[in-house]
Amino acid sequence: MADLAWHLTEVQEFWHKIVEDRRTSPDGMERLDRPGDAELPALFRTESAKLVGSLAACDGQEPCWSWHSGGSTTGWVMRRQAHEALIHRVDAELGADARSEVDPVLAADGVDEVLTVMLDASDLPEWASFERTGQTVAVSLTDQPGSWNLELGRFSGTSPNSGIAYDDPAVRLLGDVAAATTRISGPAAAMDLWLWGRGSSEALEVEGEEVAAEFVRDAARAATQ
Repeated sequence: MADLAWHLTEVQEFWHKIVEDRRTSPDGMERLDRPGDAELPALFRTESAKLVGSLAACDGQEPCWSWHSGGSTTGWVMRRQAHEALIHRVDAELGADARSEVDPVLAADGVDEVLTVMLDASDLPEWASFERTGQTVAVSLTDQPGSWNLELGRFSGTSPNSGIAYDDPAVRLLGDVAAATTRISGPAAAMDLWLWGRGSSEALEVEGEEVAAEFVRDAARAATQ
């Protein structure tokens, strides 16, 4: 629990500085030193309040750095940090064995973020490739608007910057799919937590190949770890 509190404190302190200063790069940023565990709750509240304040002062269109090619605005940071905080709130509740409801509207947007920001392998770097498996998966929500069509495959290649070799399950977003090989449907909160590995698939309905559903979950794990 202390490690979780420190992680979220660091994350929110980092993005507060990105937004507050409209930074175009994280280079040269000074980072916090970790205090003792007893001091973590107060430090978290301080840094969290700073992030909320800096985001509240934005209209969402201001340019700033992000790690995603589709980001680069304060609105992108606001969305990302809402879902970062949600997932780690769930982590804290799991640790304390005290679960609370997840807002279905926020969860529906969380599903969209996982599938379109974290997982979608449509825009690959030159050194990477996507090899199709021939399977397609349709994901849909039953309590909120939201549907996505996915093509399954593997992301592979070696980054020239880090030297890391990749061979991971991956998905690409598709347009309409006439006959998906697998369909996954369920409530937004259950779908969001399942994709993030914080919930089981018990509340979801899988029609077709169970292995394809697990492939999507494995791809989410690889993309969000």
